[in-house]
Amino acid sequence: MLRTSLSLRKLFAAALFGFASVIAMAADQPAGKVVVMTSYPEEVVSRFEAAFEKAHPGTRVEILWRRSGDALSYLRKPNQGNVDVYWAPAQRNFQILAKEGAFRRPDLDMTGLPAKVGGFPISDPAGFYLASEIAGYGFALNPQRLQDKKLAQPKQWTDLTGAEWKDEIVFPVPGKVGFAPILIDIILQGYGWDKGWALLQAIGSNAQLLGAGGANISDDVRNGKASVGVSIDFFIKSAIANGAPLQFIYPGVTGYSPAHVGIMKSAPNPEAARAFATFVLSDEGQKILFHHDIRKLPVRPAVYAEKPAGYYDPFEAAKAMPFVFDTTHALARQGLNNTLYDVLITNEHARLRQTNDKVIQAERAANTAALKAKASQARSLLDTVPVSEAEADKLAQQFVFAFDETTDAHRNDVITTQWTARIRQNRERAEQLAQEVLNAAGTN
Repeated sequence: MLRTSLSLRKLFAAALFGFASVIAMAADQPAGKVVVMTSYPEEVVSRFEAAFEKAHPGTRVEILWRRSGDALSYLRKPNQGNVDVYWAPAQRNFQILAKEGAFRRPDLDMTGLPAKVGGFPISDPAGFYLASEIAGYGFALNPQRLQDKKLAQPKQWTDLTGAEWKDEIVFPVPGKVGFAPILIDIILQGYGWDKGWALLQAIGSNAQLLGAGGANISDDVRNGKASVGVSIDFFIKSAIANGAPLQFIYPGVTGYSPAHVGIMKSAPNPEAARAFATFVLSDEGQKILFHHDIRKLPVRPAVYAEKPAGYYDPFEAAKAMPFVFDTTHALARQGLNNTLYDVLITNEHARLRQTNDKVIQAERAANTAALKAKASQARSLLDTVPVSEAEADKLAQQFVFAFDETTDAHRNDVITTQWTARIRQNRERAEQLAQEVLNAAGTN
């Protein structure tokens, strides 16, 4: 009888302990819902939502989908539209919102989460928003078409400048394709302002320009419209994982476009918001990025130990790439760069191609020192940018070509007209010099 009583008491005590543990666990879980604003597609959102709710059964995720262009105005509403978390690949939005004091400090454990990939900053230096994943820039390749066209696999941006690449490249216009503006500044910072713009013009002369729909680059290359597509990696790697006969390589000078997560200052449920941000940055959350329908690059280096075969590790690659990127500088002049790209390349594409072809002919035909010097002068005129980097940065500081109401539309038009006139004058003179070389060499 005594033994039975002891057993019952032990059983009752164990039950009480188990019940208390459940209560304690429930108390540790944030209750209610967490409102997350994002621009991610369904294949990304649904997987994170399901995994988070499984890990936090007491919290429901409510997704508020907004394009990056619409997110700013929504988050400027009273009480920030009752949004708890902003989670999106919209670097400029995060920078603007942070300047406006829109975020609270997340107060998360940052152990194992570096603020940079090599020399490339990915998180807010002040700590108000954090990188949640990154995407890298490079070349989508159609191996069969490269073989058919007898083209060597490009490894550097400079490999795409030769005449043999004409019409074999698809290149995104930065003012039309969301991921492209940072790509432009990666080249400008990697090669320098003047050499960078000369390189962009040479590649642009060979390229078919993509005006919208960055995801279409994989289709264009897969369907044999071009041998190479300049792209951000996840579009291509997801296509490859789903059977597309493509390859993707990162050139020697490359960079990354980070997505971020931030907790809003007026978050109705800050504890649930913190739990969601913590999950996105956790080992479990970061590994979701390896899924074949997502194919993003985690920001937690440790998870690459479990990466799929052949998966790119940016932290490992950065050890061999001493490239330091100034994100603040790039974002400040993004609108100016977009406009300058259009003036140099997009709006004058046919003339650019015509002049470049003529100069290439002259460079090949020049058979004396004097003719080579004249051909070099023609090339220099073609490569000339109508504004120096110092002048461009000064204009950017004055909000010329900015994206919001701070810019002066009339002044923008005047500057664009001036740049266009200089470019046309230089190209006309370059063609004249090239023709003189051809005439003297007896080629034409």
